[in-house]
Amino acid sequence: MPEQSNDYRVVVFGAGGVGKSSLVLRFVKGTFKESYIPTIEDTYRQVISCDKSICTLQITDTTGSHQFPAMQRLSISKGHAFILVFSITSRQSLEELKPIYEQICQIKGDVESIPIMLVGNKSDENQNREVESSDGEAMAKKWKCAFMETSAKLNHNVKELFQELLNLEKRRTVSLQIDGKKSKQQKRKEKLKGKCVVM
Repeated sequence: MPEQSNDYRVVVFGAGGVGKSSLVLRFVKGTFKESYIPTIEDTYRQVISCDKSICTLQITDTTGSHQFPAMQRLSISKGHAFILVFSITSRQSLEELKPIYEQICQIKGDVESIPIMLVGNKSDENQNREVESSDGEAMAKKWKCAFMETSAKLNHNVKELFQELLNLEKRRTVSLQIDGKKSKQQKRKEKLKGKCVVM
């Protein structure tokens, strides 16, 4: 199958139960389910703007277990950007991201030019917090990547997470905002630009 250059592939990694699928489904479909169903691997597509044309944001939601190392390697080699998810209620889930990050480094080489987001999900469960925001920030600094806390349940920072990830892409301009579809506010701002209003 030929490589499609108009696809932008984002791969979501993390331990089982940290909310990878919840984040992806909240972003793509705007839904949230309380029940936990383990994922083997799912791919979702969303149309985005890329270098002033339209392309497909392909989000691969990977398995939380380490049973499929070959699938994991393949996802990394095909991915353009990575979201590493842990739960703020589980220090173990943050630890489990280390070998995945190391594997991304091995396969991709120079990770500084690759968009990577470290994500502390379940920020709505603050009372059960095991990982402080400062710990997440310190890890992100060490890994030279961006950090954000989200809650798929409350839809907190979900769209922002994907937008921020796309903002990190330096090789091309990628955005969730499709140029042809400007919001009413943007249109109004442009209409008012350069006009004087006498009060």
